[in-house]
Amino acid sequence: MTAIVLSGVQLPDGSTTDLNLADGHIVEEAPSGAETVDCSGLIALPGLVDPHTHLREPGREDTETVLSGSRAAARGGFTAVCAMANTQPVTDTAEKAEHVHGLGLRAGLVDVQVIGAITKGLKGAELAELGLMNRSRAKVTMFSDDGMCVQDASLMRKAFEWVKPFGGVLAQHSQDSTLAGPGACCHEGELSGRLGLGGWPPVAESIIIARDAMLAEATGSRLHVCHITTAEGVDVVRWAKARGIHVTAEVTPHHLLLGTEELVDYDTVYKVNPPLRTSEHREALRAALADGTIDVVGTDHAPHAAQDKDHAFADAKPGMIGLEQALASVIETMVKPGLLDWATVADRMSHAPAKLARLSGQGRPLAVGEPANVVLVDPTRTAVVDKDASASLSRNNPYHGRLLPDPIEATYLRGRETYRRG
Repeated sequence: MTAIVLSGVQLPDGSTTDLNLADGHIVEEAPSGAETVDCSGLIALPGLVDPHTHLREPGREDTETVLSGSRAAARGGFTAVCAMANTQPVTDTAEKAEHVHGLGLRAGLVDVQVIGAITKGLKGAELAELGLMNRSRAKVTMFSDDGMCVQDASLMRKAFEWVKPFGGVLAQHSQDSTLAGPGACCHEGELSGRLGLGGWPPVAESIIIARDAMLAEATGSRLHVCHITTAEGVDVVRWAKARGIHVTAEVTPHHLLLGTEELVDYDTVYKVNPPLRTSEHREALRAALADGTIDVVGTDHAPHAAQDKDHAFADAKPGMIGLEQALASVIETMVKPGLLDWATVADRMSHAPAKLARLSGQGRPLAVGEPANVVLVDPTRTAVVDKDASASLSRNNPYHGRLLPDPIEATYLRGRETYRRG
């Protein structure tokens, strides 16, 4: 393995050093013959970790594969991603979890941690093989029916009880189907009425977060709130944490940056579930990420083929790709306004998600003896986003045509270069 010296690089705490990468780790002294990379003006962050990625394989390899998604992740500065269970077939057994795990190993560009389904087939009726998936080679510790919400409180309680012995986490898509049913596709308000789109009220999110937090408290188990979008949801998470309930929450880059104003032309690239919200909700999300109420950034990278988006807004598939512009969105919404410093970015996008997913070799400090998972960031570089330049197989990129930070210079997984700006 090639040894590399990242010379004169700035660490998240603002200090400057040389990082010596050899044998998969950060070492005290560079071996003779090591390649030297001039990192003047660059910041080194621990490799980013995405707790919420849709890789679509098996079943929809026309939209993404584990390999193409891994390429996009590496290009976005990620060294690990958590692969959601809504594949075809659903990842709801140990055998299926091991299959996705094996695809990640063969791709070899990021660590792919499998997320198993909570219920069989994501149907919300019967628990999936939670214990068997945990004991499999995939070592599944997080479970989610993302895309669907487990509506049955009794079943959700049973799931919390099943995963508690091995410290498992239930990651919930918080959407009460009686308040935001299948036709809900736009934040409920003046705009949804004017556009004639089904309203998705904030209470449909917060009521499920409250229910699940109380179930987590009753069982002594762990809840993770996927893609939180509302000020009310943030309030519930803050309340739950104050009670000592084991709850964490994530926010997506697109919910930090984009809002309901994008929907006025019915452009289906902006259809996402949960939907884009109004400015007051965006401000609440940004404040909560800054103060730690929201623990992590999760991309909810959701590739779709053109034929799945080329419909009337209400009928199009919801979802956006987001791995490659995730850090750009965080810089734009959080770093530039002074809401986050680089050390806190490292926490929200690396340390905390690695801890959540129990990835012991990820999210580690950039220090001697630690795994050499590193992303080099140019904090000053900007570019207009071009959806056709994406490493993803899909083109449903909501940032296309926008001038945004373009920060990723190179990504290293255990000292091996997985991406470098061309």
